[in-house]
Amino acid sequence: MSQPHLPQQPPVPPNPFAAPPPEPRPSAFRDFFTGVGFLLRGLGWTARHPAQWLFGLIPALIVLVVYAAALVFLGFEIDDLAGWTTGFADGWSDAARTSARVVAGIAIFGSALFLAVITFTAVTLLVGDPFYEAIAVRVEESEGGAPPEPDVPLLVQIGRAIKDTVILGVVALCFAVVFFACGFLPLVGQTVVPVVAGLVSGYFLAGELTSVALERRGIRRRERFALLRRNRPLVLGFGAATVVVFLIPLGAVLAMPGAVAGATLLARARLAEEPQVTAGAIGSPGSR
Repeated sequence: MSQPHLPQQPPVPPNPFAAPPPEPRPSAFRDFFTGVGFLLRGLGWTARHPAQWLFGLIPALIVLVVYAAALVFLGFEIDDLAGWTTGFADGWSDAARTSARVVAGIAIFGSALFLAVITFTAVTLLVGDPFYEAIAVRVEESEGGAPPEPDVPLLVQIGRAIKDTVILGVVALCFAVVFFACGFLPLVGQTVVPVVAGLVSGYFLAGELTSVALERRGIRRRERFALLRRNRPLVLGFGAATVVVFLIPLGAVLAMPGAVAGATLLARARLAEEPQVTAGAIGSPGSR
């Protein structure tokens, strides 16, 4: 028995008022390496502008001398500190006691290095604010224009910067204590913990470096980190790459201007992805 012939339905025309389908979001892996690319772009920008690069070396070099002296002093005192923190091992055998003190020494110096890496950027930005502000403005102008300077008194800006540096130092110290304790875990303390410490320090580094561009737009610390949190892989890629470069001898000094330039490009990209994020939309008194 043949089926009755049904009339063919006419095609439904597309709705011109329908919202376009959302574009697929890049994978976290791709975002991570895109973040690394922002650091490379920033270093490339300073390579094309050597005068700006030399200009940005001055505050980083001053802070590096102070930090290097502190770490050298710690290195000379590390045996005594390791012995003090492992007093519980005094009754152990020589081999066990020596192993405990070696692990403690590595954990102490590693925690101090973690603290130095995080706070170095904050202190350098505090000392060299006019230097890095000028570099960020030049980068913005080369990318289409910089926002106007915020109408905030200089003393208020300095007070906010000092407050941010203190808060960051306290947070970094808390993480350093945790990583120091985790450093005693067999295998994990010498493998996983350093990687996690690098990612954590990279995240905070990215937050500090992008402050130059975002503060100019009236986006303050709490909102700044909220903006960065919405694409963590991108931020972690930029921050982790910066940590690796900063750990190279003299890398923190030589790469600091490029890191500021790369962070400015990163901040512009994040704001372009979320154009609704403006000073008027998210800024609020007392958000710091």
